[in-house]
Amino acid sequence: MRLLGVLLATVLAIAFRAPPVTVWLAGDSTMAQKQPDKRPETGWGEALQPCFDSSEVRIANRAMNGRSTRSFVAEGRWKAIVDSLHAGDYVFIQFGHNDEKIGTNNYSSPDDYRRNLVQLVDEVRAKQAQPVLFTPVVRRKFDGAQLVPTHGAYPDAARAAARERNVPLVDMERSSAALVQQLGPDSSRALWLHLAAGANPNYPNGVQDDTHFNPLGARTMAGLAIDAMRSLELGLATQLRSCPARP
Repeated sequence: MRLLGVLLATVLAIAFRAPPVTVWLAGDSTMAQKQPDKRPETGWGEALQPCFDSSEVRIANRAMNGRSTRSFVAEGRWKAIVDSLHAGDYVFIQFGHNDEKIGTNNYSSPDDYRRNLVQLVDEVRAKQAQPVLFTPVVRRKFDGAQLVPTHGAYPDAARAAARERNVPLVDMERSSAALVQQLGPDSSRALWLHLAAGANPNYPNGVQDDTHFNPLGARTMAGLAIDAMRSLELGLATQLRSCPARP
């Protein structure tokens, strides 16, 4: 009888175990899941799941190459996330790289970008989920030994949206800039998609890409996000476990 009771208790515990919290990722190519023909290019969002037990926290990466706050909404990608939200879920929102591209369907002025972010935050909260805003990660652009900012007014617009709605902000622009500046123009190259001709069949002519990351760069940027989750004391941070090694 005692054994039967233990088995019954175990079955009931499994049956009534809380479903995993879902962390939805809405963003651009710096965060997105990559296709095999783009490897070793890696979005930093891909490096998050190993930092959590998937039975407790599930990463749903819906970031997409070439998207902005404007086009992500216009294409229905944002609605698909909102329609799937459950109370207690998180939504990590990081755009900016493509919002700043004047003359494209992605373009949003800094003010429009801020308003777009505020609207996204409001829609997440309406579903009793937790939005978290992210400033865009830096591009690797140096003038001599000095890292050059490339995002203009957009990081400040994201910060303003976070203040306006009192929402957690992960300032990836500042944290990634500090790291890359510390590494310098030579060592920092190891984080981005730089390949010599013939080194990878996906890039037979080689590639010198200072926007998109390789696996090490993705893990490094994800590590900055993880550090921020802890410092912000997000509830999600209590479920973090050790992540793959990074610099």
